[in-house]
Amino acid sequence: MSLLITFLMIVVVMTAILTINSYLILLERKTAAWIQDRVGPNRVGFDLGLPFLKRLTGGFHFWGLGQPIADGLKFLFKEQVVPQHVDKVLYFLAPCVAVITALLAFAVVPFGPTPTPQNPDAFPFVIAPNIDIGIVFVFAVSSLAVYAIILGGWASNNKYSMIGALRSSAQIISYEIPLGLSILVVAMLTGSLNLERIIARQATEGFLGWNIWFQPLAWLLFFTAALAETNRLPFDLPECEQELVGGFHTEYSAIKFVMFFLGEYTHMITVSFLTAILFFGGWHFPFIAEPTSSYPGATAVKILVLVFKAGFFIFLIMVLRWSLPRFRYDQLMRLAWVVLIPLGLLNVIVAMIVLHWGLSRWWLLPISLVLFVGAGLIGTVVSTPDKRMIGHARQA
Repeated sequence: MSLLITFLMIVVVMTAILTINSYLILLERKTAAWIQDRVGPNRVGFDLGLPFLKRLTGGFHFWGLGQPIADGLKFLFKEQVVPQHVDKVLYFLAPCVAVITALLAFAVVPFGPTPTPQNPDAFPFVIAPNIDIGIVFVFAVSSLAVYAIILGGWASNNKYSMIGALRSSAQIISYEIPLGLSILVVAMLTGSLNLERIIARQATEGFLGWNIWFQPLAWLLFFTAALAETNRLPFDLPECEQELVGGFHTEYSAIKFVMFFLGEYTHMITVSFLTAILFFGGWHFPFIAEPTSSYPGATAVKILVLVFKAGFFIFLIMVLRWSLPRFRYDQLMRLAWVVLIPLGLLNVIVAMIVLHWGLSRWWLLPISLVLFVGAGLIGTVVSTPDKRMIGHARQA
């Protein structure tokens, strides 16, 4: 019976993620239009442009909600163009790796309440419940996504694709270090790598027990590194259109391109859920979603709370895409190795000292702010290659 429930959970979650991905693309196009002061997609309704369906719907466009369906059908029936110069085995393998790793990483991420000491018989809203190394599993599987980009760039035999693959390999490997350091601090505070226990610890301690209050610096490091891991602006160096046409997926079209796209958006969903779980209490919210909440519909409310938190971070990622300019590649690497990694190491050392001496965790809040402000002040004083070039230009 448990095997059947797990199978049904996999089908429901995977179907939901793929459907949400389709409408997240519409949301991102609408967000871009809102920021750029234009309308965005609004002409395709559920009639999909077909005359007999137009008569049934009265020609009403439903605010463009049929656009993802039309786009999906278009990519599904689009001609499969395969260039002759590609390595066909690796060429077709790359998008499959992108989707599989992205979906597999979500297997241990709770999307609702799970059994707790207060409610041990609760239904576990997670595909693989009670995995003690859950967060390690997520990062281990997510890190494999770099192989999809490298294989796609190598198999395409295209110089733009190859440059995008090389950029991605260096970028993802570099930003995995601050990402891991930020998670290490959370594991030290909660005493577990199990995502369900991390949520339970924060929920038990209440609103002031959320990790964001003790580790705002770790959240900033995590969120910044996660943007780089998912190739989102301002860290989309592997695929930047202005320089590399499309980067590693230049030679891909139709459903193969969609698989890369779905992998990226699924990673974005996973990162947003992890941000809510690790730092913002997961499904917990004061008064309406407590561990002891047992009113009718309490489980649905907890799921909605977690989904709303994750949705907020998804929207934030989209807004950042249309608000910040892309980093130069040397700036990207310098940010990781000169700023984020030293900050992450200092943060870990400080957390170790506080926990070793049994000090209050609230000491970590001002120390995190001091480290962040200190790093900013050092950055304004220390001469960088950019500042030296500007100085030489002014002298000339």
